[in-house]
Amino acid sequence: MNDWQRKSPLDWETYVNKLVKVVAVEKHEYEGWVLTVDPVSATIVLATFPEHEKGSLSFVMGHAVQKVEILREGDGDTKQRLACILAPQESHAYSPEELEERKNALKTWLETNHIPVGEQGELGRTLSVAGVLSIEPPYGPEQCSSANEIILARVQGLLQRFLQQQR
Repeated sequence: MNDWQRKSPLDWETYVNKLVKVVAVEKHEYEGWVLTVDPVSATIVLATFPEHEKGSLSFVMGHAVQKVEILREGDGDTKQRLACILAPQESHAYSPEELEERKNALKTWLETNHIPVGEQGELGRTLSVAGVLSIEPPYGPEQCSSANEIILARVQGLLQRFLQQQR
């Protein structure tokens, strides 16, 4: 276990929102803004914001860290950009009527395409596809869940195409 891994989460927290240079094994160097440090593995999550490009994340595994040097404190703008990286995108709020409309349109489309679908749950809000996949409101690909990854991927693909046709 190296010095970095021996630090406590409170120690690691002092690096968050700061520009750092990380020296890792085999003289690899990484530079970026510390988004977070995983408290179990001591892995550092670094964010970079190249000009005119999307930001990117890098992960430096805790066991590989040899030295971490703080280069600069983050200002308010930097802290805001870092906070937005993992924040969920704005989601559309649907009224109960819109949700019911979306559910019925999807159910009809699945039935038209000979895919067995039913409603389940107390209020019938969840769609059950062939008894192996469920779709929760608001009935998008992200709301699909199944233990079978192949079926999950295929139904999510179908659902994505269905939603594109609706636009």
